[in-house]
Amino acid sequence: MSEKMIKLIHGIVEFRETMLPKYAERFRHLADGQSPDALFITCSDSRVVPELLASTDPGELFVNRNVGNMIPPATVEGSSTGDLSEAAGIEFAVNVLGVENIIVCGHSECGAMRAALDPTAAPKDSNLGKWLHHCASAVFRLQQEGPLDSTLTVQNQLSQMNVLLQLEHLMTYPIVRERVEAKKIRICGWWFEIRSGEMHAFNRQTRKFEPIDRETSVAIIERIASGR
Repeated sequence: MSEKMIKLIHGIVEFRETMLPKYAERFRHLADGQSPDALFITCSDSRVVPELLASTDPGELFVNRNVGNMIPPATVEGSSTGDLSEAAGIEFAVNVLGVENIIVCGHSECGAMRAALDPTAAPKDSNLGKWLHHCASAVFRLQQEGPLDSTLTVQNQLSQMNVLLQLEHLMTYPIVRERVEAKKIRICGWWFEIRSGEMHAFNRQTRKFEPIDRETSVAIIERIASGR
């Protein structure tokens, strides 16, 4: 058995002995159902830990993770044009759990974005190559329109552009679009910078990802509440 697997097993034991007593009552309550605050769509990257970054407890985030935080767009009937897992997660979060917030969160140094920029990284007929098709428009826009932040590496510029594209894909789902237009659901684009540990929120007015800190959080909350 590898040392890393041993570490994971020891981690389970440590949680059972030190953390579980603190959460025992919450888990007993959650066994009867969940009512998360948001659907959080992010990358599978091990360096992105939504519950840690948002300081949330079990039951507060419904997380949908995949390579590159992609959302295959839907047809006019609402059927996914790609993998069904993401569409099923959106439907369950919206129709069953009744979430009022959906966050699409990208991150720096994303391997999927690096592969999307390198035609040799993933053969087009491979599973990864087919999946990366869902960010191809972001690559095109970056090349044609330029970056949101020219100080970033091209890989990170694409990562930010990809968040905006996936928000557009999200709005192709009728169940999301109708609720957004009725102001029953709010959608947001976030971007996590791994090196600094900073989370950023997209400002539609400035077309920039701005750090979320105590000062800016007030303005960000106001924008979200007003739908801007």
